[in-house]
Amino acid sequence: MFRTVLIANRGEIALRVARACRELGIRVAVVYSTEDTDSEVVRYADEAVRIGPGSAQASYLSIPAVIEAARRTGADAIHPGYGFLSENADFAEVCAAEGITFIGPPPEVMEALGDKSTCRALMADAGLPLLPGTLDPVSSSREAEALAAEIGFPVVVKAVAGGGGRGIGVAYGADEFPAVYRETRRHAAAVFGDGRVYLERYLQSARHVEIQVLADRYGNVIHLGERDCSVQRRHQKLIEEAPAPGLDQDVLAAMAEHAVQGAKAAGYVGAGTFEFLYDDSGRFYFMEVNCRIQVEHPVTELVTGIDLVHEQLWVAAGHPLRIGQQDIAPRGCAVECRINAEDAAREFTPTPGVIDELALPSGPFVRVDTHVRRGSRISVFYDPLLAKVTVWAPDRELALARMGRALDEVRVDGKGMRTTAGFLRSVVDSDEFSTARHDTGLVGRLLEPGPAARGIQDLGPAQVKPPNAS
Repeated sequence: MFRTVLIANRGEIALRVARACRELGIRVAVVYSTEDTDSEVVRYADEAVRIGPGSAQASYLSIPAVIEAARRTGADAIHPGYGFLSENADFAEVCAAEGITFIGPPPEVMEALGDKSTCRALMADAGLPLLPGTLDPVSSSREAEALAAEIGFPVVVKAVAGGGGRGIGVAYGADEFPAVYRETRRHAAAVFGDGRVYLERYLQSARHVEIQVLADRYGNVIHLGERDCSVQRRHQKLIEEAPAPGLDQDVLAAMAEHAVQGAKAAGYVGAGTFEFLYDDSGRFYFMEVNCRIQVEHPVTELVTGIDLVHEQLWVAAGHPLRIGQQDIAPRGCAVECRINAEDAAREFTPTPGVIDELALPSGPFVRVDTHVRRGSRISVFYDPLLAKVTVWAPDRELALARMGRALDEVRVDGKGMRTTAGFLRSVVDSDEFSTARHDTGLVGRLLEPGPAARGIQDLGPAQVKPPNAS
């Protein structure tokens, strides 16, 4: 096992990884920006290295600064968490050149799967079902318009280098396609430094289901079941759960088998996620691979009893998988809600500031992953995630009731601050979600003016109450 792991991240995932390392007897080193000087993970770590100012580009995304921190701390491995450099093949390559283990898949695998066009072609060859679309990047607007008409509208334009729900544009008809195509390319070039895009048929009514896989360098691959991530806003996930409710079990089993098949074909190593769309006729289609630990990994941990970060570290250290497919026996239901410092009443505008008062839920079978405390400052520089609240219960009905109770307990007070807890409570209480008839369009329907939007309100900075609270 490793002597020292450098955590090249911040926030709740950095603290989550640090705790896993401590449990395994691994020395913990972390990097931090000037904005995060007083963060929980800096306090927790054995050694912390400041690597730059608040701007992520000058700190958490600076490969030279992170590598220098690894040298200074004597780290023999780097855990990238999620976001930032976690899916950067160049970073993984630099780590290898420096003799530092990158806790993730090999650089060449990450590069192939990170290029969405190359990934689609690879998965098509491996036999995974794809939506109608292009395997190669589209090189001109004229070609794109002709291909879109051939695919059939609505069409989604996706950045080849995209991820995390970014770099996606949807055209519902030929008249709006040129503008969507141009804007998606412009956005992709600005955000990812790569303006290439590909086209795919857009499913307006679908469930977003993902399969968690674990693989070692000896060709062993297993899956840990599925997660439903259909509650989204602008392709950003808000609520996740395991198992996926209301879907055909045979289809889900086939989806998991295809994920394992795809991972083997790619030579995958480590923890990864294969994402699929499940349409209303029961067919499923491969979307992409996430080459990292997912934000929503706690729901899988709660239903399987397996610590995914422990397994990441174990495999990265060169060991074969210590669990087999026969050892995976998901039990009960787990649901996760992401509590963000955002104002749902103002189109989810971030509300940075200092937390004056904080109360997060607790009680039986409630897990809270957070990095904030009273006095924490939520910065404008980073994602506004405050906490992930995850609950477990023997069945979904009790899990949703437990989540409702947990969301009721969220209290955040700070000048100008709001959280999404009240809005998430309205989603959990909605008829579509509670009866598992929801799809990726649920949030949009709840936000529409009229009866579906009732209960979504600005509840003020002092507290967040459920919509039916007095």
